[in-house]
Amino acid sequence: MLKVLIPTIMLFPTIWLTSPKWLWTTTTAHSLLIALTSLTWLKWTSETGWTSANTYLATDPLSTPLLVLTCWLLPLMILASQNHINPGPISRQRTYIMLLTSLQTFLIMAFGATEIIMFYIMFEATLIPTLIIITRWGNQTERLNAGAYFLFYTLAGSLPLLVALLLLQQSAGTLSMLVLQYSQPLQLNPWGHTIWWAGCLIAFLVKMPLYGVHLWLPKAHVEAPVAGSMVLAAVLLKLGGYGMMRMMVMLDPLSKELAYPFIILALWGIIMTGSICLRQTDLKSLIAYSSVGHMGLVAGGILIQTPWGFSGAIILMIAHGLASSALFCLANTTYERTHSRTMVLARGLQVIFPLTAVWWFTANLANLALPPLPDLMGELMIITTLFSWSPWTILLTGLGTLITASYSLYMFLMSQRGPTPNHITGLQPFHTREHLLITLHLIPIILLVTKPELMWGWCY
Repeated sequence: MLKVLIPTIMLFPTIWLTSPKWLWTTTTAHSLLIALTSLTWLKWTSETGWTSANTYLATDPLSTPLLVLTCWLLPLMILASQNHINPGPISRQRTYIMLLTSLQTFLIMAFGATEIIMFYIMFEATLIPTLIIITRWGNQTERLNAGAYFLFYTLAGSLPLLVALLLLQQSAGTLSMLVLQYSQPLQLNPWGHTIWWAGCLIAFLVKMPLYGVHLWLPKAHVEAPVAGSMVLAAVLLKLGGYGMMRMMVMLDPLSKELAYPFIILALWGIIMTGSICLRQTDLKSLIAYSSVGHMGLVAGGILIQTPWGFSGAIILMIAHGLASSALFCLANTTYERTHSRTMVLARGLQVIFPLTAVWWFTANLANLALPPLPDLMGELMIITTLFSWSPWTILLTGLGTLITASYSLYMFLMSQRGPTPNHITGLQPFHTREHLLITLHLIPIILLVTKPELMWGWCY
């Protein structure tokens, strides 16, 4: 654990002491080394399930894939931000990279925490850098509004969780994940149980987000700079799923009846957000709403509490993290050239940028779950679990899959095909940096096809 956390903390002095000329090169190289070091976590040797660095930090097969994803994303965020942050003053560039690094530090400590209260503190701490990134480096004036939505939705959901955790501490005497999974549930009256159960999960359902409490997400995505969108889609939403998985183990007898409305809402959300995607004109907004749909499927898989549901959820979280991050990068490359997110104004780009059209096509296929990509594996496992729980769910999940394919095709055809307008024929060509960035997103997705047990080995 410390072999990654300490180099990440050492990145702070590197950012402030490097000469301006070498700032981006050094930080990208340093963060890439951290990402490559984190891959050693995937070689699992422990028999007990947990490998601990000390009492408070440990990794197990559930947190490992998410930790590796977090570390993999930092060099990609730095690469993606280079173009639009570079013209600013050097102190502002250093602050921006420092915020991204602090976000990675908090996320490593959140996913690696063995104490639930430490996980909670780090879960909340990720809000601060994300909020600064959205409100300071966002593109439009609505960024302040988006920041307020993001902050208050997340905080309003998180405060009941804090009360629920303090109740649990008082009752069980500990908040260690290593111990709590074997402890007895709280002794409360029926109403108290229901409220406590909701308090434990609502914070994570808002973070995922569940349909109904999702309004902060499209706003935050659309207004955030590219690195903000990438980290939000790839890792911060997964904090919600990870927290739910950790809490569901302790809420076991209560969840059987109480989970019904949330599962129905999650499945209904897949269809609703998919339908919203079909009507979008804004490219980033479309990708943001597609994230809500995918995470609805993840929420359904987790709430059912079967090994297949959990496996499918973790696979879909990792695969969606890489695919949606790649789509946000591609949307940003288009935005940097055309200065518009409206799809109608930037049509027929395949003629001008043929290689980029290949990246768009591959990222879209990864997003709509083409076999044999890991997205499909995760979706099939969750859909099968839901079907065995109630055969009626196939109507919602099947329709949701169909709509996902439709809006992915719509997004590709609108941006890449059709006649090329005269006003975009003189766009500057793509840089090697951008091709490298998308390649580093898509290679892991394709490699995971060959060894999927890196993501789901923890169940067996």
